[in-house]
Amino acid sequence: MGSFDGSAILNTATPFSEARGERKALTVEDGGDRIDAWLARALAPDFSRSRMKALIKSGHVTLNDTPVADPNRKVVAGDRVVILLPEAEDPIPRGENIPLTVLYEDADVIVVDKPAGLVVHPAAGNWTGTLVNALIYHCGDSLSGIGGVKRPGIVHRLDKDTSGVMVVAKNDLAHRHLAAQFADHGLTGELERAYKAIVWGRPATLTGTIDAPLGRGKDRVKRAVRRDDGEDVRHAVTHYTVVERYGEQPDATALASLVECRLETGRTHQIRVHMAHIGHPLIGDDDYGAAFRTKANRLPDEVRRVVNAFPRQALHAWLLAFEHPSTGEVMRFETELPADLTKLLQALSTL
Repeated sequence: MGSFDGSAILNTATPFSEARGERKALTVEDGGDRIDAWLARALAPDFSRSRMKALIKSGHVTLNDTPVADPNRKVVAGDRVVILLPEAEDPIPRGENIPLTVLYEDADVIVVDKPAGLVVHPAAGNWTGTLVNALIYHCGDSLSGIGGVKRPGIVHRLDKDTSGVMVVAKNDLAHRHLAAQFADHGLTGELERAYKAIVWGRPATLTGTIDAPLGRGKDRVKRAVRRDDGEDVRHAVTHYTVVERYGEQPDATALASLVECRLETGRTHQIRVHMAHIGHPLIGDDDYGAAFRTKANRLPDEVRRVVNAFPRQALHAWLLAFEHPSTGEVMRFETELPADLTKLLQALSTL
């Protein structure tokens, strides 16, 4: 762990970087609090209490020149606390040279246009070839350590086969700030998320709100509307607007519609489940709309071929706005529909 001598003491106003591994000495003015809570306040907003707790348990903190391993230990006025941050560890996922469409990047955040087919985070069955692997390679040493590991801070996700805008944090402070915005769902801040979906049929109203709680379905991977009070059930609200209708029928229905969805909450598969719940699943969504595949039989041959060949759920995150974690500026990003969705809309527009 190294020695703690007076010459190594840093001024408390000095930026404290976990990437380089630094030491800082602090003097307690008002005691009586747990050492992990006191350190989190003294070093705010750079580090969270959970991070301080982990560092104490791993032996990186001394109290009056004696190593302390108990986060519950109380400090008193006059105590001298020294913390030594280890160098940020290399990430377990390895960087991979995967092409990225970068919309914006600075020292705190990176905004990308994720293509369909790219998994966001390594997991069982997808340990490589993910967005995280691509970001580790792309960002390199500009990642200053999320929780002590040089890795990108994922604060929201898009399904593998959903394309569109994503923001990722590059340091702990940005990660906590962005995570708080997404946890709040934009109710008190500037967070804004909008998607474009191509669905079967036409919703009964041109605008509407789907307020239906979501939880795990019988298939543990899928989600379903649940009205019980199970532990996994979460409040979920989606607002939608019908943008365009295709193949309108004499009874005022349509064969398909382009719908804009705005999230008031952000649950797994939320738009896909909610649109299926009101009888208008996304084209190409075999998880929640497989029964609607036969609707393609009502389409002209050329349009049917395009629809049947479409390989994914027709969903694109076209708009993302958030408050920058350092400057407070509202950042707004929009992307065009990718080529596959454009081709699908062109085919439907001939109806």
